[in-house]
Amino acid sequence: MSRFPEYLSQEKKDELRKTAQAIIASGKGILAADESTGTIGNRFQKINLENVEENRRLYRQLLFKSGTEMSQHISGVILFHETLYQKTDDGTPFVKVLQDQGIIPGIKVDKGTVKLGGTDEEFTTQGLDGLGERCAQYYKDGARFAKWRCVLKITSYCPTYLAMLENANVLARYASICQQNGLVPIVEPEILPDGDHDIATCQKVTEQVLAFVYKALADHHVYLEGTLLKPNMVTHGQSATTKATPEQIGEATVTALRRTVPSAVPGVVFLSGGQSEEEATVNLNAINRYAAATGGRPWALSFSFGRALQASAIQAWQGKADNVGKAQEEFLSRARASGQASTGSYGGGVHGAAGEQSLFVKSHAY
Repeated sequence: MSRFPEYLSQEKKDELRKTAQAIIASGKGILAADESTGTIGNRFQKINLENVEENRRLYRQLLFKSGTEMSQHISGVILFHETLYQKTDDGTPFVKVLQDQGIIPGIKVDKGTVKLGGTDEEFTTQGLDGLGERCAQYYKDGARFAKWRCVLKITSYCPTYLAMLENANVLARYASICQQNGLVPIVEPEILPDGDHDIATCQKVTEQVLAFVYKALADHHVYLEGTLLKPNMVTHGQSATTKATPEQIGEATVTALRRTVPSAVPGVVFLSGGQSEEEATVNLNAINRYAAATGGRPWALSFSFGRALQASAIQAWQGKADNVGKAQEEFLSRARASGQASTGSYGGGVHGAAGEQSLFVKSHAY
C-alpha cells in the first residue's frame, strides 16, 4: 500500500486531463472575456458607451454569437461571474451558446489583487475564502475550468522572495481547490511589462517565478496533467530603450519554459500583456517557430488573449447595433490569426480597426 494518499479519484483525474487537452487542441486557444465590471467600463469609456449590465450583455453576446468559425479557433472562454449567468436576446444562456459550439466555458474565480504587507507596492491575490463552495456551484452551472491571476513586477529589487513565495502558494491553493471540485485551474503568474528592463532580465525573473510556482504546486499535490499555465511572454519592459525582436522573444520565452515547466503540463496559454493585437500574434508565432526549430516542446503553446482578441472588435462596434456584423468580423479575424500563430503558421498582415495601437495599461489590474 502506498504511503501517499490519493487526493483525487482516477475518474476526476481523467476528467480534468480531458478538459485540459480539449482546451489546447491544435490551432485553438482561449478568449479571455472575464473583464470585471470596472475593467469593461474602461473599455466602454473609450467608445463613449455607458457601463451598464445591458451593454455588457450585448457586447459579450456579439462575441459569443460571432459565427460558426469561432469554434475553429476558440476552444474555451473565460467568463466573469455576471456573464456566466447572462442570456442572449432569445433567452438562451451564454453557457449553452458556447457549449452548443463545442466551446468550453470557464470562470474567473479570484477577487482581485491587494497590496502585500511588508513590501513596497507588491501584490497578492484574494479570494480563497469560500472558494471551494464557489467552484462547486460554478461546476454545476456549466464551467469546466477556472482562472486566477497573480501579478509581480520587475524593479531593481523586485520581485522579492516574499512576493514570489506568497503568490506561488496562493496559486497552488487555488489550483488544488479547483481540482477537488472538477475545474481545471489555469495558473497565471503574470510578470507585468511595466519598466525599462531588458529581455534578459525578464527571462531571469520569469524563470525564478515559475520555479517558485511549480515547487508550490508540487507541495500542494496538484495534478499537473489537469492544469494549464498562463504566463507572460518574455519581453523587454514597455519603456525599455532596446526593443527585442520577435525572434529574440521566441527564444527567450521557450528557453525560460524549458528550464522550469514540467512536461506533464499539457499546455501554456500566453496572456498578451498589453501588446498590440498584431504584436501578440507575431510574438506567439515566433515562440512556436523557435520551439519547432529547436527540438519541439512537450506542451502546446497557445493563447489566452483578452485585449489582443477584442480591441478591434470593440472599436468597430462602438455600441451600435448596425456595427455588430463588422465587429464580429474583426473578432473572427483576430481569432483566426491567433489560431495560426499557435501552430507557427501565421503569415502576418492582419491589421484591424485598432491598428497597431498599444494596449498597455500601467500596473494593469482587473
